[in-house]
Amino acid sequence: MSKEKDLDTAFFGQPRGLSTLFFTEMWERFSYYGMRAILLFYMYYAVTKGGLGMNQSTAASIMAIYGSLVYLSSVVGGWLSDRVWGSRKTVFIGGVLIMFGHIALSLPAGVTALYISIALIVAGTGLLKPNVSEMVGGLYSADDERRDSGFSMFVFGINLGAAVAPWAVPWAANGFGFHMFGNEMNFHAGFSLAAIGMFFGLLQYTLDGRKYLSKDSLYPNDPIEKDDLRPIIIWTIVGVAVLAVVLGLLAAIGQLNITNIINIITFVAIALPIYYFIMMLNSKKVTKHEKSRVIAYIPLFIAAAIFWAIEESGSVVLALFAEQRTVLHIGSWHFAAANFQTLNPLFIMILTPVFVALWDHWKGQPSAPGKFSAGLVFAGLSYILMTLPGLMYGTDGRVSPFWLVGSWFIVEIGEMLISPIGLSVTTKLAPKAFKSQMMSMWFLADSAGQAVNAQIVKYYSSATEVPYFMIVGLVSIAFGIILMFFVKKIHSLMDGVN
Repeated sequence: MSKEKDLDTAFFGQPRGLSTLFFTEMWERFSYYGMRAILLFYMYYAVTKGGLGMNQSTAASIMAIYGSLVYLSSVVGGWLSDRVWGSRKTVFIGGVLIMFGHIALSLPAGVTALYISIALIVAGTGLLKPNVSEMVGGLYSADDERRDSGFSMFVFGINLGAAVAPWAVPWAANGFGFHMFGNEMNFHAGFSLAAIGMFFGLLQYTLDGRKYLSKDSLYPNDPIEKDDLRPIIIWTIVGVAVLAVVLGLLAAIGQLNITNIINIITFVAIALPIYYFIMMLNSKKVTKHEKSRVIAYIPLFIAAAIFWAIEESGSVVLALFAEQRTVLHIGSWHFAAANFQTLNPLFIMILTPVFVALWDHWKGQPSAPGKFSAGLVFAGLSYILMTLPGLMYGTDGRVSPFWLVGSWFIVEIGEMLISPIGLSVTTKLAPKAFKSQMMSMWFLADSAGQAVNAQIVKYYSSATEVPYFMIVGLVSIAFGIILMFFVKKIHSLMDGVN
């Protein structure tokens, strides 16, 4: 029998298992982005409008640090999969935690349910997200030419779920189109739809996974040995004890509040990648050439953190702008502020084939540092564009929704220059002894960027929107230009990596 006949091509020429992971991740992203589309409004809307009545700046900070925690937890999720549970079990546990997190939000239990939900979804997403991608790779042999196209289809599934959710979940929260909740928003109905979405993802994953996923996914790649377990337990206990002491001291002086907890998480999110860089640069396992590559990665990491701080602001600052400063109709077509969240995945789906073709045919294309530099400039320009409505019309009234459409389009061009390039260059620059940890660094760049966001979004309001967008946009552009001058130096430190 020929090799071609042996290939599993049941899912549009791809392995049948890709269908399982495609729909699992599609539903997971549906639940996550559907929840995020309305969560900010739920937190700061008045109780009489169905919300929690939080201060707006506190709600915005919580949204930003929430995203930071998700990417921090992915580091732990990858480790548990590799060393303890194996990817299939890790993903299932993650999905269950996510579903219960959405269920918690669907209950009218106030702020307590909010924090329980955040804890469950952060833990669950950290377990699920990095390991689903790893399982996709496990469907293909090393020489299977379908791997790249399979990952492209998988990414399309991610963005499909993320694009549909900001319409479906707000629609449920608004009474399924029938205004059945009066003038209030029934946010809990929207969160229930997110929970149902994750349930469908788990159902698909469980039923199909037994038949079509690799049996290797049932076992950890690098099972932890008894000798390794003792120091891990010790350090875990030490970490928990230190955290308990810090929280206890804050409680003793009457400072145990959400603001200080956000400050602690921000510190951890910034300190952790610094620790990783110091560890790799001082490790005897890292050769001289590899250390040069790690040094080259530092400015790229900083650039990525700045970029993600702007890109991830779509569910925070731009969401506030959509709700408070945007005309929510085009002619007779009316829509919700949460619907703008669909622009991110929509533009990614539109732009991805364009940039794939560009990189395939552009012979003299810039190196990775050059693309990062341009990506930062585009990210900054997306914010500079948002200063124009305030400068032209003032900050009291409402403006055309096309300002937001234009801003999202520009920042997604930046994402095409940074996100896929960053994933690729991270794997290429990783020291042999720290390949997994280096991949974690890419997630930590997003975490650090959103942690910084949690601090600066406190200063955003309609009254401050012009200086806010101007300062953040100019910082991004300035760093992009500075990076441009060091492209050759960084490229030389990359030691042969393009």
